[in-house]
Amino acid sequence: MTDRNNPGFFNRSLERALQILCTFNIEMQTFTLDQLSKAVGLPKPTVFRLCSTLTTYNFLRYDSGTKQYSLGMRLFELGGVVLSSFSLRKVTSPYAEQLQVRVGKTTLLGILRDEELVYIDKKEDPRKDIRFASHIGHRRPPYFGMLGHVLMAHLPESEVDRLLNKRPLIPLTRKTITNVKEFKKRLKEIREQGYYIDEEEAIEGITGIAAPIMDFTGSVVAAIGVGFISSSVSRKEIGTIRNEVTKTARNISDELGHYENNRPAGPAAFRKER
Repeated sequence: MTDRNNPGFFNRSLERALQILCTFNIEMQTFTLDQLSKAVGLPKPTVFRLCSTLTTYNFLRYDSGTKQYSLGMRLFELGGVVLSSFSLRKVTSPYAEQLQVRVGKTTLLGILRDEELVYIDKKEDPRKDIRFASHIGHRRPPYFGMLGHVLMAHLPESEVDRLLNKRPLIPLTRKTITNVKEFKKRLKEIREQGYYIDEEEAIEGITGIAAPIMDFTGSVVAAIGVGFISSSVSRKEIGTIRNEVTKTARNISDELGHYENNRPAGPAAFRKER
């Protein structure tokens, strides 16, 4: 990576152009020239020249009627290139492996696909004798276990109803919730706390802890979790594993472009580094 403090390698004009682009976010999608000038702390003539260049290359779009700038289609096209250059599993796999090493338990990743939970990755300690039956590509009901609960917790209620109509809740263990009203209450709790601890609700004797993975739109695209024999872990260790799982989920989400409040790093981030 180039040393940004080395004037021989650092381009100030390019930085200013990037500051302008990073000013746009979900909450503020359009700016006038005056607003951009104030946001980046640069004179209007300078901002105008930069915006004119960015508009020429379709990184910005200018509406002559409203006299406002918005992000251009070239960024959308480049975003598609980035997304197509890697699969979700390619991004998550190193994190899942690191999580498995840190906690010493089986790590699983899953997505919802075709109305089912699908496992897309699994990391185990090869030295352990006990293996989980779930494997990559294995399909389960959408609500199954730690991953299914986390994924369904972030669906619209209408979609939850639709899935439950097609795949009604069935008792998997004596602790499984089969009442739809109670199940929805559980989903709300998961959504609010940001993780789920499945204590033998899916498999007898097995506890799982999972958290959601979000992309740049703020949508939940996957869930990552750790499963283990309930009797092998103390309450204190459960807290430690929970923290590791939620931290890993946040790190993956960051790499997928998700930021708090869906707001990318803007000019303040540039100024802070100076």
